[in-house]
Amino acid sequence: MLKDKTILLGITGGIAAYKSAELARLLIKEGAAVQVVMTANAEAFITPLTMRTLTGRPVYSSLFNPSYGSATVHIDLAREPHMVVVAPATANFLGKIAAGIADDLLSTVLLAVNLKERPVILAPSMNTVMFHNAAVRENIELLRKRGYIFADPLAGVLACGDVGEGRMVEPAQLLQLIKDKFPAREDYGGLTVLVTAGPTRELLDPVRFFSNHSSGRMGYALARAARERGARVLLISGPTALEPPPGVEFHPVVSAREMYDVVMDKLFLADVIIKTAAVADYRPEETYSQKIKKGGDLLVRLVRNPDILQELGSRKGNYILVGFAAETENLLNNAHKKLAAKNLDLIVANDLTEEGAGFTYETNKVNLLYRDGHVEELPLMTKYELAHLILERIKIII
Repeated sequence: MLKDKTILLGITGGIAAYKSAELARLLIKEGAAVQVVMTANAEAFITPLTMRTLTGRPVYSSLFNPSYGSATVHIDLAREPHMVVVAPATANFLGKIAAGIADDLLSTVLLAVNLKERPVILAPSMNTVMFHNAAVRENIELLRKRGYIFADPLAGVLACGDVGEGRMVEPAQLLQLIKDKFPAREDYGGLTVLVTAGPTRELLDPVRFFSNHSSGRMGYALARAARERGARVLLISGPTALEPPPGVEFHPVVSAREMYDVVMDKLFLADVIIKTAAVADYRPEETYSQKIKKGGDLLVRLVRNPDILQELGSRKGNYILVGFAAETENLLNNAHKKLAAKNLDLIVANDLTEEGAGFTYETNKVNLLYRDGHVEELPLMTKYELAHLILERIKIII
């Protein structure tokens, strides 16, 4: 996504400057060219030699350096990049930008950047008391209104020993924010993608239900990625703690039967159906209108819920049907059986015993199984990255 993009990476004088080296490495790995501009204080934390070695480009730090070969280097630096990222951005630097002060190269470059032409991301890093200081908060709000994008700091243990907000976001998180700000390809334009996500809940009484550990992250990542690629997206989701991605048509449900009804109602609209939801296979045969009180043993009889994926496979017309298989043993064998039994075009299989894979993680490690018997083993990656890769594979099938 960042191939042929140039990122200007500004580094100011904070302890989190060590993260800037990792960010530069990640950006280059994604295909970007990275141009570093450092403040004098930043050089107390990380050397220009380190950044020059990582980026393969000269590091700029002075307004007046004859070796630069240009008297307007600040203008050149402001016009070259597709995006500017300042990480870390100290309280002092935020104050200068808010006030329009340009007393070193980096602040002068920021003043010369046209925000309508290229985004500027600021990643604050400071002590938690400083971060919540009224002056800093006012500066941040003022900069937001002007169009600057903030990678809000994390809460945790700070270098000074205090605990609270102020830690600069991790390089991988900042990389994702940078990628999000570049328009994705529009290869799904004109297509409708239906995604099911999250768990379902099967009511027992007003306070109890049967469910599972699904967070919905994989389905929401797929919905977001499909929308970014130009698709009309119908997201049918069980209860999660996630916000629906912008631009999708959101249909919240609770139970398996509710999800079945909505899916069958929207089925005719879809060109691609991606079934990531962890739908409960069973529900209580009897539900109670009042809370069940403690007493002796409780026997609950379970009955089968409708098999949504099976129904979609049996009705399969021209749409592409993708399923998921979360297993704890015999991963490929069980996934192959499900692929055939449900009449799928593609199945995404992950082993829940693998570290970093499954319901509760931001990452996943999967195998893609195709109708022709081909199996593609993928490395551990974020669910958002996996979502785009799955969509690329689906596009080949289409």
